[in-house]
Parts: sequence; structure tokens; C-alpha cells
Amino acid sequence: EAPTPISVLLAGILLKMGGYGFLRLSFPMLPEASKYFATFFAILGFINIVYGALVAMAQKDLKKLIAYSSVSHMGYVLLGFASMTQMGYIGGVLQMFNHGIITGALFLLVGVIYDRAHTRDIYAFGGLGKTMPVYFGIMTFSCFASLGLPGLAGFVSEFLCLIGAFSVFKVIVIASASGMIITAAYFLWTLQRMFMGSENERWKDLPDMSGRELFTLIPLMILMLLIGVYPKIIVQVMKPTLNYLVGLMY
Repeated sequence: EAPTPISVLLAGILLKMGGYGFLRLSFPMLPEASKYFATFFAILGFINIVYGALVAMAQKDLKKLIAYSSVSHMGYVLLGFASMTQMGYIGGVLQMFNHGIITGALFLLVGVIYDRAHTRDIYAFGGLGKTMPVYFGIMTFSCFASLGLPGLAGFVSEFLCLIGAFSVFKVIVIASASGMIITAAYFLWTLQRMFMGSENERWKDLPDMSGRELFTLIPLMILMLLIGVYPKIIVQVMKPTLNYLVGLMY
């Protein structure tokens, strides 16, 4: 229920505090205890991924859907960290960064439509693709990045988390992969319900996105594409520190 700017800050910063605490405090200070509880962390990550995705699928409020999708996406971070492998750590940190830009963009997009329609009810819309084509395009791009479409930022980090954890938790990773399917289902359903079909007369005069709104969102879209195509730009910065962390564990 927070205002849009606060929601963006919550998604981009506050949700990462737990993962940051693992990296900066728990793992370096208590490596043996971290290894002991690794399986427990992996199970919690699986629950986050699947349960968060299922709850998101049940939402009618667009903002709540994105909020619960955040719970699901942060489960990949926990799963990657639980593996205590280099690839899992890289995937987890990259997922925290990607989640901030993707979910931040989605919350901004919710704010755009709420400012115009004063409702976030997905069922209240329909045919917005004709009324607001630019908004439709940016929302589709951001949803595809969030659901893990190859070539966009979300795919790289989630894939690294799953591959990094697969060598340690094969069954949990296979079960967690179902979360990606559920995520694709609820995002595609949302896009179909809001933007496809016959045009709702109630919204036929809604203005498309303004220059100020585009100025805010386009840099985030560029980052989603850049990291999806060339993740090394971020990975090379974090790799030395994460290699040191892996050395502490083994």
C-alpha cells in the first residue's frame, strides 16, 4: 500500500538487506554454521520461489502481484547462496541487482496506470494495448525481463543461481524450476487481461506515457537489456570478493 517511490526503494534496497547480511556477516563470520544450515536455506529458497509465485498468481491487484513476485524472485538469491559455490554466489548477487532494476521498473509502471485510472484491479482493464501502446511495450519488456526471458537481465541471474545450486541440491533445484513456469503464467495472464481483447470504453481516453515517465524508465530498460546480453560488466566487479568468500567456505 506504500506510495510508488517508497515501493521502488523497498524493492531496490530494503529487500536486499537479508542477502547483504548473509554475504557481509553470516558467511564470513560463521562459515561452518552456514555450511551446516545450507540445506535448510535451500529449502527456504524453494518455498520462497514456488509459494511466492503461486500467491502472485492468485492476485487481482497489480501492485500486490508484483510484490509477491518479489518474494518469489528473492528465493533464487537464497538458493544460490545456499549452494556456496562461485556460480551460486555470482547468481545471487546479480539477482539482487537485477531484481532492484526490474521490480523497481514494474512498480513505477503500476504508478503510471494508477495515476490515470485510480485503480490497480487487473480485471478492470482490457484493450489498453490500443489506448496506451508505449505503456504496453514497456510493461511487456519489463514483465519479460522479470519472468526470465533469455537475452534480458532476469534470465542470467536466475540461470546462474539454479546452475550453481544444481551440483549440490539437484532435487530442490528441479522442483524450484517450476517457479519459472508459474511466473511466466501469471505475467502472461496479466498482460493478456490488461492489454489484449476488446477495448474498455471506460479507459479509451487515457493518455499514454509522458516524457518525464519515459525519462525515468528508459535507463532501467537499457540496463535490463545490457546485463542480459553482457552480464560480465557486473560480474567482473563482484568476482574477486565472491572468490574470497568461496575460499573461506572450503
